[in-house]
Amino acid sequence: MARFEIIMPKLGESIIEATITRWIKEIGDTVEEDESIIEIATDKVDSEIPSPVDGILIERLFNEGDVVPVGKVIAILKTEGEETQAVGQDIQVAELKEEPKDETADKKEEVKTSEPVVKTEKASGDFSSSTRFYSPLVKSIAKTENISVAELDSMQGSGKDGRVTKADVLAYLEKRSLSPAATAKSSEPSITLPPVNTMEGDQIVEMDRMRKMIADHMVMSKQISPHVTSFIDVDVTRVVNWRNKVRDTFLKREGEKLTFTPIFIDAAAKALKDYPQVNASVDGYNIIYRKNINIGMATALKNGNLIVPVIKNADEKSLIGLVKTVNDLASRARANRLNPDEVAEGTFTTTNFGSFDSLTGTPIINQPQVAILGIGAIRKKPVVLETDQGDVIAIRHIMILSLAYDHRVVDGALGGMYIRRVKELLENFSEDTVI
Repeated sequence: MARFEIIMPKLGESIIEATITRWIKEIGDTVEEDESIIEIATDKVDSEIPSPVDGILIERLFNEGDVVPVGKVIAILKTEGEETQAVGQDIQVAELKEEPKDETADKKEEVKTSEPVVKTEKASGDFSSSTRFYSPLVKSIAKTENISVAELDSMQGSGKDGRVTKADVLAYLEKRSLSPAATAKSSEPSITLPPVNTMEGDQIVEMDRMRKMIADHMVMSKQISPHVTSFIDVDVTRVVNWRNKVRDTFLKREGEKLTFTPIFIDAAAKALKDYPQVNASVDGYNIIYRKNINIGMATALKNGNLIVPVIKNADEKSLIGLVKTVNDLASRARANRLNPDEVAEGTFTTTNFGSFDSLTGTPIINQPQVAILGIGAIRKKPVVLETDQGDVIAIRHIMILSLAYDHRVVDGALGGMYIRRVKELLENFSEDTVI
């Protein structure tokens, strides 16, 4: 028999560690190839690690709740083959040599900073809202000094590739302590949450990790961006007629369902090319106009939570390419099989209220973006149409689009022009479109 190592895989360019949330397999369990062994979580996404081989789980090297660096061995499987006990000994020796080195480095860092080193998972702030990398030390100082993620994002890093270093944070703290505005702010009374009383029969359930992240992200977005929402109704009769005409043939040919979502994302991406000011982010008093059009699509999960997989370079994909990408991301999102990179680097977001038969809604901006498009349910309605023979009343398929935008950089005129452009693209959709 041989021993096979399961390691913490690379989870994305900015991901250096992950938290073990649940062991799916117990010691002694038989594991088949591609069968999941463990559930892990990062600041970006929850996922599972499958086994690349058949075997029996004989060692679990970390416990649930442990934070494990990428590349670290987390479990050992016993597999068919020649006995390789020496491999296990080498692993133990390597770990004995490596651990003192890490501890020494940590101790030196503690002496240099004179600050307590706090585990990354306990650092304050929702770092999933940031696209920048921060070291565990920087996160630790941020927690101790109550530095928000928004403040960290506003810093000009002096480290490699613009990374924020300890020196940058300490310099920022010194300037903040001398700022009259900061002094005035510190003297303001903190917000006190109203007491919540429970009554007989009430059930108290703690939010799971993902719901906590969603809650923090939504509150943060409302605090950062002054939200304004514009609405417009759209006649999507052409879109509905075309889809009804081709969906059965498309399903038979491609094995894929043809939903309305790819069509809406296609229109949103084309409109962003016409109005690139909406495809942006805000960094202090700087506006970052994004080169790529990466559209996130809010996806509801079976447990009631929400995740936003991102379609990279959506404007460069054909309609059939969007159909396949949307179906793939949605399917893997609901199966908890997204990679961290697949929920990162979004520049604009869509959310489909119509999936639950809602007419419309006022979505919350997905920071650090500046706008989000809400898609309402499609309903048949009597509509007045202008013809050469005069006005007539006809039954049409109508939906409502809502655009929530950050009024710091997107004014009503720009928001209105963007959403009107999406309307024009959908209403002029060709029923002769080939897919």
